[in-house]
Amino acid sequence: MFPYGWPGRGLLLVRLVVGLILIHDGIGAWMGVPQRESIAMQEIAAIPGIFLLFGLWTPIAGSIVGLSEIWIVLTGTDHPRGTILMATVGIAFAFLGPGALSIDARLFGRKRFDI
Repeated sequence: MFPYGWPGRGLLLVRLVVGLILIHDGIGAWMGVPQRESIAMQEIAAIPGIFLLFGLWTPIAGSIVGLSEIWIVLTGTDHPRGTILMATVGIAFAFLGPGALSIDARLFGRKRFDI
């Protein structure tokens, strides 16, 4: 699905915010900010955050974000609410797709088949 109009703009806004938060957390883990979460899992979540930011391979990136954030919650975190929210949004992107304002829409957009 690649919704246009306001739904597409809404997905763009959520993609930008989630991608930037994941990248920020990954950079913070890499720079050595003290935290209980695993640095490797933060980095694994930050890489798909870049893909979500641009809307490239969104279902795969959303699934990876969801799984890595669930793993962070299960292994222990200082902020479980935010991590659960990121996992939920990642899984939602896996189901919903990126919207019309994305690289996925340009590559795999609506196709018309004449039979």
